[in-house]
Amino acid sequence: MAIKILITRKFQHASVKDISKLLIMARKIAMEHHGYISSETLRSVSDPNGVSVLSMWQTENDWENYKNSAERQENERRFSEVLASPTEYKVFTLGI
Repeated sequence: MAIKILITRKFQHASVKDISKLLIMARKIAMEHHGYISSETLRSVSDPNGVSVLSMWQTENDWENYKNSAERQENERRFSEVLASPTEYKVFTLGI
């Protein structure tokens, strides 16, 4: 069953250019992994340092394999250098 992952990050006052590079790299890495379907990036209107990514995966196992991949872990290390707080993850199934 397909799942959606809501990834929420709050950035320090880093440049939009630097944040965009990291987000683009994260999407590129995800697109290369089995089970990736799509993703969209959302920037908070009330807090311009708040960014959420909603990604869709074929299975939770596909998401976990991507989440634990070495490439993603390295990119997450780069994210951690500009984050104001830890990244939050929520996993959702489609429908009730």
